[in-house]
Amino acid sequence: MLKIAWSNIYNHPLPPKHRFPMEKYDLLPKQLIHEGTIEEKNLFAPRKLSEDEILSVHTSNYWNKLQNLDFTRQEERRSGFPITHSLIEREITINAGTIQCADYALEYGIAMNIAGGTHHAFTDRAEGFCLLNDIAIASKYLINNDKSKQILIVDLDVHQGNGTAEIFQNDSSVFTFSMHGEHNYPLQKEKSDLDVPLKDQTDDKTYLKLLDFHLKKLLDQVRPDFMFFQSGVDVLKTDKLGRLGMTIDGCRRRDEIVIKAARKNNIPMVCSMGGGYSEDIRHILEAHANTYRTAKSEYF
Repeated sequence: MLKIAWSNIYNHPLPPKHRFPMEKYDLLPKQLIHEGTIEEKNLFAPRKLSEDEILSVHTSNYWNKLQNLDFTRQEERRSGFPITHSLIEREITINAGTIQCADYALEYGIAMNIAGGTHHAFTDRAEGFCLLNDIAIASKYLINNDKSKQILIVDLDVHQGNGTAEIFQNDSSVFTFSMHGEHNYPLQKEKSDLDVPLKDQTDDKTYLKLLDFHLKKLLDQVRPDFMFFQSGVDVLKTDKLGRLGMTIDGCRRRDEIVIKAARKNNIPMVCSMGGGYSEDIRHILEAHANTYRTAKSEYF
């Protein structure tokens, strides 16, 4: 069964200028159910993240700052959000959802989180709409509980997974692969185990050829027993915050390459949705929905 983490808390109320990116968390599950890709029974409401799970990745000083809302104006601006207790509660729930997805992936082959992909969260700070790093926390959960020995993170958001790169810079049990816009945020990039920077307006053909080449090579070299896929759809040409030139069909074929590779090699995988900021919400929903359609057709 395809298990998908989702909760009403994902639809967090924000001031108007921050609200647009949040709409998809309410609309996407409704769209998937309406079209028959999933049923209500595929969705599960995540538990809460434990403090030990948070501290497996993030520093105690940073966790204390979150609990006490002890942020300077500059730190809060860097996060991208007005930081509140309810926003932190949302983040904790999303992160726990990715951990639970990891266990479901071990059982069913694949599982998905309607949110997540918070790859700009560092060990000690928030950045770019990311407070806690869900893929990093779930990776640590798997490693620390002897459920995985070698993880491959495939981060295909248009923005480099800088927080994830920093978290695992000295951890050989997690290989970080980020394929992102060369001139996109963040201006100051971290060093992933493999970074593939892309030129502005990179098209479908160029992108898919590069992805196929590098992913096949990594599967041979890294030999992961678990994969995380950050499947941001801000690679679309229509994205407000992206600089690439991909179509919705190209984004769908991107997902097919990653999901089929995991299936073919019998590697359990969790997909976190990541970013998507096209002006037309329909473009965002269609691109994200394709990730679920592909997962269902390959596995179920």
